[in-house]
Amino acid sequence: MEKFRTYSELIKIPTFIDRLRYLKLNGRVGEETFGFDRYLNQMFYQSYEWKKLRNDIILRDMGCDLGVEDYVIYDKILVHHMNPIGPNDILHRSDYLLNPEFLICTCKTTHDAIHYGNENLIYTDYEERRPGDTCPWI
Repeated sequence: MEKFRTYSELIKIPTFIDRLRYLKLNGRVGEETFGFDRYLNQMFYQSYEWKKLRNDIILRDMGCDLGVEDYVIYDKILVHHMNPIGPNDILHRSDYLLNPEFLICTCKTTHDAIHYGNENLIYTDYEERRPGDTCPWI
């Protein structure tokens, strides 16, 4: 049985890497999700209700990757369904679709790491900042 992921559980996890592991799906590149029903996916993500909810989720998570403070996303923000959706979810308006409890902000790299289970996609080895380290000519 696949685990059921919720925002309420996710925000109790203190570290970014542990949140990533909680959400990890272990998919494969090129694995089919919507197949010939891809138009449903595209129509849904262009809908007014999705765009409004997406903005609400970005505000809730303060534009931070996996909702972790200090992991501000400076590029395009993706709103990720924590539990994968399929054509039937869109056709029958399942609870996963538009419920904030099942959504989280990610950047593209984090989103790929979630879907493909590759933590190596995430850069986590940060150097300590020091005075003057922003001067490119030193």
